[in-house]
Amino acid sequence: MNILIIENMWMGETKYGFFDKALLNAFSILPTLYARKIAAITPKRHSVKVINERNNIIEFTKKYDLVNINYTTSTAKRAYEIADEFRKKGITVVLSGIHVSLMPKEAKEHSDSVLLGWGELNWLDLLKDYEKNELKPEYKHKKYDKNAKIPPTNIKLPGFVISGAIEATRGCPYKCEFCPEANITCDSEFYKRPTDEVMEEIKNLSQKFFTFYDTSMTIDPKYTKELFKKMIGLKKKFSCNGNADVLANDIELVKLSKKAGCTSWLVGFESFSQQTLNIVGKKTNKVDEYKKAVENIHDNDMIVVGDFMFGFDTDTKDVFDETLKQINKLGIDAADFCILTPFPGTPTYAKLEKEKRILTKDWSEYTLKKPVFKPKNMTSEELLAGVRKVYYEYYSTSNNIRRIFRSMRLGMLPFLLVFQRTFAAAMSHRKLFF
Repeated sequence: MNILIIENMWMGETKYGFFDKALLNAFSILPTLYARKIAAITPKRHSVKVINERNNIIEFTKKYDLVNINYTTSTAKRAYEIADEFRKKGITVVLSGIHVSLMPKEAKEHSDSVLLGWGELNWLDLLKDYEKNELKPEYKHKKYDKNAKIPPTNIKLPGFVISGAIEATRGCPYKCEFCPEANITCDSEFYKRPTDEVMEEIKNLSQKFFTFYDTSMTIDPKYTKELFKKMIGLKKKFSCNGNADVLANDIELVKLSKKAGCTSWLVGFESFSQQTLNIVGKKTNKVDEYKKAVENIHDNDMIVVGDFMFGFDTDTKDVFDETLKQINKLGIDAADFCILTPFPGTPTYAKLEKEKRILTKDWSEYTLKKPVFKPKNMTSEELLAGVRKVYYEYYSTSNNIRRIFRSMRLGMLPFLLVFQRTFAAAMSHRKLFF
């Protein structure tokens, strides 16, 4: 059977020219993990091809038996266009991803079958049913079997990939109201793979640098410390996500992460308003712990990448200047800025829908970079202008140079990571915000 897996479609109407794509690819460190999982568990008698549309052109004239399209809300419109084109040619299409799990009825209009939840848990059942001409219209989420061994995902895929990808844990026990991952059934649970199994996969990675795709490596500190201790001496470098509370208070975990090879922590600070964090259910964040979290990471020669969000009901027009001020005060090395986006299926969406504040249901607008709802304390135009101002000032030439040179004190690799992050973020933000 010839199988095609498609993911990373164009985000909304944003498209990059040849020069931009070349630069973004050269400075990108995040490979696709879903495609690797599916390719790893697919029986060898089948042929699997993977296409990342941001890098490759989809050839609809090629003959495939089965096409699996994995997508998010912002790429749903493009995913449906691709699905409809293949179905016109009589090719079976299976849709998967977070948006499918949140909006299965919509997805079924453009597919022969949908995979809900973690797609790889049902993939083999789907293939068997297809071969028997008994494909089901829907494969519901399966409970994660922690005893089931996941095949190594170091599958060689087309394209230039300079980083590996590992997932040690699945899901998230927290319920941030704006997070789509935490508000689908499967991701409200938290599972841990055996550390020895994770170690085997890390050792088999061909790349010297990899990314932990886990929602957060600080959800279960005991588990993470056990894993990090085993990783010491592997001579691999990695980046991962973590929560501010643990990074501020568990210095043992932070030190072990450095010894294990960690170079950067991505932290979802989201806001400097404790009131805001409490309202949206960001239970892991205490604003007065941010400083200590950043200091702990810097003291161990690693960089801090901060995520920040604007547009909460408690945000007023001064939130932009205040956020910039606090970011610079903390000395955060790189930052991602986004606009609160009410993804379907989340409490945030339900609230704004009830209040008739949703401006559009064109999913291609749900890029985290455009206001798709009416803010409470400003207009949508003022919200966009404020985020643009933050972006422009943070990524100004003078600030970029200052942060890059400041990172040199942490060592060569952190310096290169800050440079990479700054360059890639500036490129992508420029396309999405302006």
